[in-house]
Amino acid sequence: MHPSSFEYFAPTKMKEALELLSKYGEEAKIMAGGQSLIPLLKLRIAAYSYIIDISRVEGLNKIRETGDFLEIGALTTVNELEENELVKEKYRILHEAAVQIADPLVRNRGTVGGNISHGDPSNDLPAVAIATKAKLEIVGKKGKRLVDADSFITDSFTTSLEEGEILGKILLPIPKVSSGGCYIKQKKSAGDFSVAAVAVNLVLAEDETIKSAGIGLTSVAPKPTRANKAERYIEGKKIYDSVAREAARIIVSEAEPSTDFYGSADYKRKVLGRIAEEAINLAFERGLVR
Repeated sequence: MHPSSFEYFAPTKMKEALELLSKYGEEAKIMAGGQSLIPLLKLRIAAYSYIIDISRVEGLNKIRETGDFLEIGALTTVNELEENELVKEKYRILHEAAVQIADPLVRNRGTVGGNISHGDPSNDLPAVAIATKAKLEIVGKKGKRLVDADSFITDSFTTSLEEGEILGKILLPIPKVSSGGCYIKQKKSAGDFSVAAVAVNLVLAEDETIKSAGIGLTSVAPKPTRANKAERYIEGKKIYDSVAREAARIIVSEAEPSTDFYGSADYKRKVLGRIAEEAINLAFERGLVR
C-alpha cells in the first residue's frame, strides 16, 4: 500500500523547520529517522498533508558530556548511541536499551528523539529517560524549555509538545560514583517489541543503602511509566533478596498491562515481576562496584 500524497520538506536549519511547522500547523508532521512514521503512512493509519524531514538539520546528532549532563542530540541514531564509547563505558543502562531496539537496519536509521517523541508505550528509550531522571530540551519559535522525562509522554502516542515545537536534546544526568543501572527486556523474538521491560537506576549512599532510585516501565501501561511507589519503598534500604522481591511486587501493582499479540495481561505481570526483581538486584550489584 502507498501513503496518501503529501508535500515534502527537508530543512537544514532548525529555524527553517520551526517556520514550516508554524506555517502548516496540525496538517504537518515532523519526521526524523522515519522508522515509526513511514510504516504508519504506508498503511494509511496516519495521513498528513506536509512532512517536514528534520534529518538534515545541523547540530542535532552530538553525544557529549557538558556540565552535569550527557547531551544527546535528538537526531542521534540508535546505532550511534550503541557504538559510542562514552555511552558504553559510563551509561550502561542506555547502551543496554539501545542494543535491544528492533534490528540493525532500524537502529541505523531510527533516532533517539524519534524513539522518545513518538510516544509509543512499547518504545525502549522513554523508560531509560524516566529511570535516569533525564530532562528533554524542547525547541520552539519562542525559545527553549526543559521538560522532565516522566511528564513528556502524556498518553499513548501523545506528548506534551505544543504546536510548533520540536524535541531538540535529551539530557541524562552524569552518573554518580556509587550508582548502577540496567535495562532488562523480555520479548517474544529477536527484534520484537517487548512483552515487558524495566529500566532501573540506583544511587547508593556510603552505607550501601539506596539514596535515590529511578524505575521506568515499558509495554505494561498506556504510556511509559515511573514506578513511584516502588522507588519510595527501596530508598533508604539495602537491597536484599526480600527487598528486591517486595519492590518487584509493588512494581507489578503499579503496572496497567493489557492483553494483546504479545501476551495476556496476567502473563505480562508475571514477566514484569521476574525481570523487575532481576533488574533491581543487578543495578544494586553494579552500584557496589566503585
